Amino acid sequence: MTDPGSQSTAQQLRVDRPVDGVVLLTLANPTQRNAMSAPMTEAWSAAMRDLATDAGARVVVVTGEGSAFCSGGDPRWIAGEPDAPVHRLRDRMLGFYRSWLAIRELEVPTIAAVNGPAVGAGLCLALACDIRYAAASARMSVPFVRLGMHAGMGATYTLPRVVGEARARELLLTGRMVDADEALRIGLVSGVTPDESFLDAVLATAGEIAGTAPIASRLTKVALRDGGHTDFDTAIAWEALAQPVTLATEDLQEGVRASRERRAPRFTGR
Repeated sequence: MTDPGSQSTAQQLRVDRPVDGVVLLTLANPTQRNAMSAPMTEAWSAAMRDLATDAGARVVVVTGEGSAFCSGGDPRWIAGEPDAPVHRLRDRMLGFYRSWLAIRELEVPTIAAVNGPAVGAGLCLALACDIRYAAASARMSVPFVRLGMHAGMGATYTLPRVVGEARARELLLTGRMVDADEALRIGLVSGVTPDESFLDAVLATAGEIAGTAPIASRLTKVALRDGGHTDFDTAIAWEALAQPVTLATEDLQEGVRASRERRAPRFTGR
């Protein structure tokens, strides 16, 4: 069997454009259930740098190859330096976190297409996206304590903001697995679709988002980041600036014309 860690960078992350404006990132380390290997992390970092300046990208979708979304960090890397001092391990983990969580910094909407198990850092990656959808067979957990480690990759920040503090405490302290239906019920995902039509359904939604006005979409994402504004006055102060920005665009005029002419708008991002 080929050592997954020896695969080339390009082999462990596929970048496709299945729909106009939609970038599909596929984690491709199936022999380790798409664990975040060193080559995959390198490829992911490069993809994030490219997407940060890609004017053609309007939505980014992340999914996994095969039956898993992502099983988290590569255990051989996590436990690979048992004698290293804490400060060295801290530096390693910070670099790992920042590489994968760079998706939070993208200005375009991001979607996690959780096609199968999302475990530990794999679920944290999904939590770093703006929207999460699950296939019916998907399962999710943050089992850090069951492995003898503290939670990482932003779990103690992102999970409470998605499912609420009480539910996040329970999931983090028990490390238990939730299925797709429970994930939908507690707000961990926004929808569940049968496995056979899952990715097509997510890409259709991504295509709809990609068809909206890019400037308005990006500003809305920024406004909603980390749960939105801290208070009402801050929210309306932002909106009183951001909305006029969009009113001054060509896309606003196109949107009004398209509505009047009862046709789909053709937004250009200008």
